[in-house]
Amino acid sequence: MPLRCLYTDLDGTLLGRGASLFRDAEGDFTRLPARALEACHRAEVEVVIMSGRRRAQVSEDARLMGQTAYIYEVGCGLSLDGEETLLTGDLVPADGRNVHALIEDSGAPALLLESYPARLEVHSPWHREREFSHLMRGLVDAEEANELLRAHGHADLRLVDNGAVGRSETGLEVDGTPHGYHLIPRGASKGNAVAAHMRARGYAPEDCVAVGDSREDLGVAEFVGRFYLVANAVERDPEIRAHAPEGSSVEVTEARNGDGVYEAVVRSLAERR
Repeated sequence: MPLRCLYTDLDGTLLGRGASLFRDAEGDFTRLPARALEACHRAEVEVVIMSGRRRAQVSEDARLMGQTAYIYEVGCGLSLDGEETLLTGDLVPADGRNVHALIEDSGAPALLLESYPARLEVHSPWHREREFSHLMRGLVDAEEANELLRAHGHADLRLVDNGAVGRSETGLEVDGTPHGYHLIPRGASKGNAVAAHMRARGYAPEDCVAVGDSREDLGVAEFVGRFYLVANAVERDPEIRAHAPEGSSVEVTEARNGDGVYEAVVRSLAERR
């Protein structure tokens, strides 16, 4: 059975240093990420990018890659052939205020920032103009933070670890590699957005592979036939594989970032012949 869809994260996965499609993890020029997209096009494999970025950013990236579907703000939204679907559960825009504003009104973002003053901060300037998620950076235990949220009446929200960010992006002196975190509705996730896209397209799990670099990306492994972590994911988070959904198929590429995506695409296509 032929491969039908590739789901890939952007930052830290398909994109290299400086969030460039044509730079590898070290900043050297590479054509392999583009060749991965070409290989998918030639094999009639749909590519769907899934990102924590805002809709406007992800839509432009999808347009540049020639794709008509994309997942944005950590699965809070799915755009499919021009039709927008919100995947935020019971937390929906109301009284002229979007989900981001409603989360702000709840006091949950302030609770987290006040509880972790030396370990968590707003991820400026990328936190602006968001519809759903509150974006932060630093280094915290997401499970511990979610227990804190539940204890203060915010069980409808969760803090998501969406992978490593550059140490130069934060002034916090954390003991380890800083990460980017999204505070989102509990029902939203990249995995649920991937599942929604698969249902809409009629894809079976064995039709699909996914590639990522974060614990949130790893949740997609539950829904697809094959999931790859790029090498830099394990280098920056050695315990990441322990967070894989039970029974899922997770492999680690030898290459980092977009070169790893190319490796995953070529391997997946070749082994289906």
